[in-house]
Amino acid sequence: MDLQIILVFIVIGISIILFVTELFSVDKIAFFIIVALVLMKLTTPEEAISGFANPATITILTLMILAIGLEENGVIQLLSDSIKKLKILPLILLIPIFMLISASISAFISTTAVVIIFIKIVTQLSEKYGFSRSRLLMPISFAGILGGSCTLMGTSTNLLVNAISKNKGVEAFSFFEFTWYGVIFLCIGIVIMTIAAQFLPKKKQNNISSYYVFDSYVFTVKVSKDSPLIGQQFRNYEIFTNDDVHVLKLLRDNQVINNPGKYIKVAAEDQLVLMCNLDNFQPFLKKNGFVIHDSRHENQLIISSTKGAIKEMKYIETLILPGSNLIGKTLNELRNISFQGAYPIAIKKRSNVRNTRERLLRKNIEEINLKPGDRVLLEMEREKIPDLYKIQNIAILNEHEFKPDIPRHKKNLAFLILLSVIVLAATNTVSILTSSLIGVAAMLITNIIRLENIYQKINWQIIFLLAGMIPLGIAMSNSGADQWISTQLLNLLNGQTPMIILGTLFGMTMLLSGFISNNATAIIMTPIAIALATGLNLDTKAFILAVLFGSNFSFFTPVGYQTNTLIYGTGAYKFKHFLVIGGILSIVLWVVGTLLLSMEL
Repeated sequence: MDLQIILVFIVIGISIILFVTELFSVDKIAFFIIVALVLMKLTTPEEAISGFANPATITILTLMILAIGLEENGVIQLLSDSIKKLKILPLILLIPIFMLISASISAFISTTAVVIIFIKIVTQLSEKYGFSRSRLLMPISFAGILGGSCTLMGTSTNLLVNAISKNKGVEAFSFFEFTWYGVIFLCIGIVIMTIAAQFLPKKKQNNISSYYVFDSYVFTVKVSKDSPLIGQQFRNYEIFTNDDVHVLKLLRDNQVINNPGKYIKVAAEDQLVLMCNLDNFQPFLKKNGFVIHDSRHENQLIISSTKGAIKEMKYIETLILPGSNLIGKTLNELRNISFQGAYPIAIKKRSNVRNTRERLLRKNIEEINLKPGDRVLLEMEREKIPDLYKIQNIAILNEHEFKPDIPRHKKNLAFLILLSVIVLAATNTVSILTSSLIGVAAMLITNIIRLENIYQKINWQIIFLLAGMIPLGIAMSNSGADQWISTQLLNLLNGQTPMIILGTLFGMTMLLSGFISNNATAIIMTPIAIALATGLNLDTKAFILAVLFGSNFSFFTPVGYQTNTLIYGTGAYKFKHFLVIGGILSIVLWVVGTLLLSMEL
């Protein structure tokens, strides 16, 4: 084996380990790859940075801008309001309908953005109508992934695979060229997930401990001097009878009492660590004379039983997304950094963490590290709320209450621009890159978006990931690593039918995409697929589509696809739910996909 091939495998192996362990953020890993390829002379410096100018990278960037333009101009919110009207349907019908809607939108708009919309909708509906959000979120996430696989602009992976294929001399895909495959996969997914949803976690209405971690925030409050609770034993007060409030700790005179007993008397200046439902939070504080423990102004009461709010402060619920710079930070650390005028006062841990209440008893809430899927409750002045949108990779779950009214003509214009982009690309009038550039230009000319606002909302980690991984594909070609792997696969599968070889490639891709980014998987596997098809003298596109679908179909783990990571915490899932239900869906799609694609050989 040539030394350069060995070096490429070393880079790929280390990259996979870093992606799986999340030792560094994906953009840092991508940058390290660029440097490693140059230092090892696997690419020229120009080739190493070519990912930044790759058509796929720029296309994905422009599509992100279009999606942000839709969100800023109320199109996404209008869509959200329309979907909520389906709440009257029974759950057995709601699942396939929500899946179909999620898939249809994801075929043209970022799947992650679509799933965030549904997280908001499903959370509100589940709280109002008492059904388990877990029964809907996983089907919706899977449907978004399947829908994104239906068109060329559906996911960044599709665009990336198409760009790599074009660079290898393969004819580019048309907009709807593989849509019929995607529709078949979607129908299979809807049937399986509608049935499987019956086995997903069910909320037990009579047992608060089964869902309090999701529904309750953790607050630190102080007993004010005029509180009626002073001198009373806990057993005499509603704290021990109210299912919506749980006392985790009592902090008094630098001492910490975990799970304080019902005979303990409350004193002024005591600090209590509470788990409390957000809807009951303010009434509970006012009734008991508690104040939020706030290190900014210890003597100023933000909320009191007599005066109410001194300032017109608002509470904003935010969701921590994968890739956020806030991941790993504590409440104390958040309070010491610039947070766009917001002050973090409470956190809500994602529900998949087992024995969360016991963990919080052992650890100071101020020192609990944030993870993807956690929520942070922020306090800030109403007029400063728009500044929150400058923070990358967080979702503002109650943003609809604070955003100013948007003129109807702006909503219509934004939607018309998106529709024009889709029509131009779908009819092959121009390429997707050209149509998306035209769309962004149209939004800028009509003042629908402002670039200075867009800069803060772009997910730059994805852009850097693409820019760093694309040169890795070039290095595989330069070193001959793709040819070497395809040769080894042909030797290993010698005598097997083309369908078995295609199925093996499909399965390998799906397996890899379960543990690292789908984009990274596509970049590694597409050159191998092309070399394998060329070596067999078979139709190249069938092998490329196996990689395209296999890279997208990350169902059996919660880490392969960003939307799965989001719902993992929000839906109170366990790893086994993805492994079993996602695994069954993956196997069925793998078998069906292999049979369908082999018909093209």
